[in-house]
Amino acid sequence: MGRWEPDARGRLAKAAMTLYADQGFDQTTVAEIAARAGLTERTFFRHFADKREVLFYGMEMLQDLLVRTVAAAPPSATAMDAVGAAFEAAGAVLQENPERVRLRDAIVSTNAELRERELIKLAALASAVASALRDRGIPEPTASLAAETGAAVFKIAFARWISESGQPDLPGIIHESISELGGMLTDPLAVAERTGPG
Repeated sequence: MGRWEPDARGRLAKAAMTLYADQGFDQTTVAEIAARAGLTERTFFRHFADKREVLFYGMEMLQDLLVRTVAAAPPSATAMDAVGAAFEAAGAVLQENPERVRLRDAIVSTNAELRERELIKLAALASAVASALRDRGIPEPTASLAAETGAAVFKIAFARWISESGQPDLPGIIHESISELGGMLTDPLAVAERTGPG
């Protein structure tokens, strides 16, 4: 492949993921990623700030989707309705390419620095959702509580989806988790029913 062929970003990302899976994230260099993609290191740095960002590209699009979904929620929607719809939409996007998502998660999970960056990115998503809620007229602290709760539910639902083989429906798991949270908050017997007599 010539280095001026289209989709350099996609080629670099694919090459990086393959190398990270084959030889480990720490052992992989930018030079190797560029060579595998048939591109130059200079081209790599036009698309990514560093080799870590290969694993996090697309977060801007995900954030935009979350914000747009919150903004598009019906006027009658509660803060949690809007947040739930937003994270379900994000889940639908992630499950479009489950193999890549699972591979990426496996790479991130084995590296403390990447796990830390993942938490920072998730916090940024929650912050953007809170801002979108405030734009809808949701006051503080409700906007931040709803956004942070949604992010926590998303994180737990995602971990369940990743860990349980044959899980086809990430948005469904997110929806179910939010419903379960609502039940826990409104039903004093919910915990007792799950845990049995104290």
